[in-house]
Amino acid sequence: QVTLVESGGGSVQAGGSLRLSCVASGLTDDLYCLGWFRQRTPHNEREGILAIDKDGPRIYADAVKGRFTISRDRGDPTLYLQMNNLKPEDTAMYYCAADPGFCYSRPDIADFRYWGQGTQVTVSS
Repeated sequence: QVTLVESGGGSVQAGGSLRLSCVASGLTDDLYCLGWFRQRTPHNEREGILAIDKDGPRIYADAVKGRFTISRDRGDPTLYLQMNNLKPEDTAMYYCAADPGFCYSRPDIADFRYWGQGTQVTVSS
C-alpha cells in the first residue's frame, strides 16, 4: 500500500519561496512517476505542474517554468517541490501523486493511482 503525505504549505507574500515535501511510503522500487498537482478551488480542475521518474523531471505547466523545481534524491522516499518567486495565482491546494512506471508526456489525474491529502499554499500580493 502506497501512502503519500505532503507538508510545507503555508502563507507567503508574492516574491517569496516555499518548499513542499511529500514523504512516500510503500514504493517497492524506483520505477514510479511522482508528480505535483494543484487545485485552485474545489470547482477548478486539478492541474498537473511537474513530475519526475527514473529518466528525470518533466514540466507540465508553462506558468511554473523557471520558478518551480521538482526533485527526489535516489534512495530518499521524499519528493520535493521548490517554489520560488511565488505569485498570487500560485495560491492553491498542492497534491503529491504517484503511479508505477514512467511519467506520461501530458499530465492526467486518471494516470495517477495514489494521492496525498494536499497542503495549502496561499500567496498574498
